Amino acid sequence: MSTKQVLHMNTGVGEASYANNSTLQRKVLFEMKSILEESIKTLLHHTTFKSNLKVADLGCSSGPNSLLVVSDIMSVINTTRLGSKQEVPILQVYLSDLFGNDFNGIFKLLPDFYQKIQDRGDKAGACFINATPGNFYGRLFPNNYIDFFHSSNSLHWLSQSPEELTKGAEPLNKGHIYLTIKSPKIVYKAYFEQFQRDFNLFLRSRSNGLTLDGSMVLSLLGRENAAFEKGTTQDLIELVLKDMVLEGLLEETKLDCFNMPIYIPTVEEVKQIIEAEGFFTLQTLKTIQISLDGPLPHDMDTKIKGELISKTLRSVVGPLYFAAFGKGIMDELFSRFAHKISQAIEFEKLHYTTLIMSMTKVT
Repeated sequence: MSTKQVLHMNTGVGEASYANNSTLQRKVLFEMKSILEESIKTLLHHTTFKSNLKVADLGCSSGPNSLLVVSDIMSVINTTRLGSKQEVPILQVYLSDLFGNDFNGIFKLLPDFYQKIQDRGDKAGACFINATPGNFYGRLFPNNYIDFFHSSNSLHWLSQSPEELTKGAEPLNKGHIYLTIKSPKIVYKAYFEQFQRDFNLFLRSRSNGLTLDGSMVLSLLGRENAAFEKGTTQDLIELVLKDMVLEGLLEETKLDCFNMPIYIPTVEEVKQIIEAEGFFTLQTLKTIQISLDGPLPHDMDTKIKGELISKTLRSVVGPLYFAAFGKGIMDELFSRFAHKISQAIEFEKLHYTTLIMSMTKVT
């Protein structure tokens, strides 16, 4: 499955939209903020002064989160340049995502965004925001063009599911929708090699596009060690899909042939690829744990929590499942998932691991 053909967050501003179901992703942006600020300050202090600072956000998606990073960068520039005799640089921002992304949703937020920037009285220079549709597994900008790249919650998405998983007479990952502790070693090998190819291409492309003193800050889902965690959202979705197969609501062949185009790497895997390719020097690499129901009120009923978590997941992976299994099962699938997740969080604290890193271009 080519990810670029079907991957996009749920569009619009309706009940099931990503714009209204992205508080977990906002939590990651909050956790990245200190590293983002440090990277921008370093860029401002150690580069030849530029009247125009070019920033690109890769995998920007849509909704209010899309402009949070821009606002944070403007605040850092304002604070860093406050009292300085140097002119405040103009910020030129490129918001990039796949072609199916809801860029129109972002454009509609811009008037209020510009007004808030004006109202808070920043001394920062003008900010110009552009859309750059495209696949970040490849070139998006001319050589030596961008000063700073940012990407949050995107790089665990592969350019495609590993092709070899469904080439033979029998699917290699039969009965599973992703890489699990029960998957054969050959499935892990296929997923990891796909991640290596994609991540290497990402690093090479960003290195070409960055200025000589450029840098970037990234986050993606990760694992703290080689073991695959049990009880993840994908495990629960898989259980729901298997139940629906047994009940005749879903064809078994559709389940067996579906593999999520996601790879969740370890810290060491990411570190080894970055060091082996040699395009960047790693400055920071850390892991954080984020509770699945962390953004929700502690005393909220678990049934309601389950429904909200289900909406969050559907806003992200819904288009993929729609393409693989059809529209007819979508409501039932996520209704059942909401029930399972509410049962799970009643007895244990579910969380996911995120890797956050900063790096500078090797010159």
